[in-house]
Amino acid sequence: MVAERVERAVGKRFKLGALAFLTAGVLALSGCGSNDKEGASSGSPSASESPSASASSSPSASPSASPSASPAEVKLAKVTQVTNWFAEPEHGGQYAALSKGFYKEAGLDMTIQSGGPGISSTQIVASGKAEFGMGQADEILLARESGIPLVAIAAIFQKNPQGIMYHKGKYKELSELNGHKVYVGSGSAFWEYLKKAYKLDKVEEMKYTGSLANFVADPDSATQIYVTSEPFTMQQEGVDVDYFLNYDLGYKQYGNILYTTEDYLKKHPDIVKAYVEASIKGWNYYKDNSEEINKVMQESNPDLKLESMAYGAKAQEPLIYGGDAEANGVGYMSKEIWEGLQKQLVDIGILKSAEPIDQAFTNEFLPAK
Repeated sequence: MVAERVERAVGKRFKLGALAFLTAGVLALSGCGSNDKEGASSGSPSASESPSASASSSPSASPSASPSASPAEVKLAKVTQVTNWFAEPEHGGQYAALSKGFYKEAGLDMTIQSGGPGISSTQIVASGKAEFGMGQADEILLARESGIPLVAIAAIFQKNPQGIMYHKGKYKELSELNGHKVYVGSGSAFWEYLKKAYKLDKVEEMKYTGSLANFVADPDSATQIYVTSEPFTMQQEGVDVDYFLNYDLGYKQYGNILYTTEDYLKKHPDIVKAYVEASIKGWNYYKDNSEEINKVMQESNPDLKLESMAYGAKAQEPLIYGGDAEANGVGYMSKEIWEGLQKQLVDIGILKSAEPIDQAFTNEFLPAK
């Protein structure tokens, strides 16, 4: 049956809600110091396992080196970044920077560690087991209120790709979901906002597991998605769908934020700058060379087919390179967007108070446009 095929195809993609995800990370943080980096991935396929996924090992040092130094004398700073899922188009620029040598050129011996179910990049970065992480804008604000001083240093997605998918032609407005099943992660901050903003008080909330089988079987239901992925799966299965983008519904948050800790930023601004500039260079390369880099990522995530990756790369283009990025470059963040998101989280009671927003993000390390 279609539902069974869909379940097999989509079971790989289970992204937790920011609030529930962060809470688990905070609770586990005190005990994470004894785990090694490999153990933190819970058996998930790490990009460092692929020959193309990690720069050659060398002594850790500052990324700066004398222009006259020979290749043998150049010392690279050994660093790790944790993504928010297995390798996929949403990480294309990071893998482009790695495979094309942009990180190495910037003086970094880089390892990309894949995220996955039950893996908190927040926890891993806060514990010092990785220098850089990737997550959503609301996760940064929630972490800071919980005493984890993360700082956003670039926003890959100007518009977050999170959305709500429904069967085509079924709904014209989100409020029409009242009385129907919606599959969503428990405690997801975006869902708490949408429920209040659209008065979704009669929705039957169902636990989101990553499977689309129940959604397919019920033409009145809806489900949380990434617009770069699940619609393609449905297209392949002959199921006509449409979706609401959360950003367009009013929950304006950046996606795939690159971040580090306040402490690391203060102690190693040169490494942070090298990381951000090389990452953005990777994203600019990925825009016109996604087919090449998708093959690299498939080495780390063989379950993801090239056709699906091609769809994702195309679907995410306006979300990454559009908006403020057109004038200011990939990664740019505005104070207005950050303050708006913070206010929404305070209004729905997820944040207790609003700290000075300038402490939560910086554009200081982005390359000049």
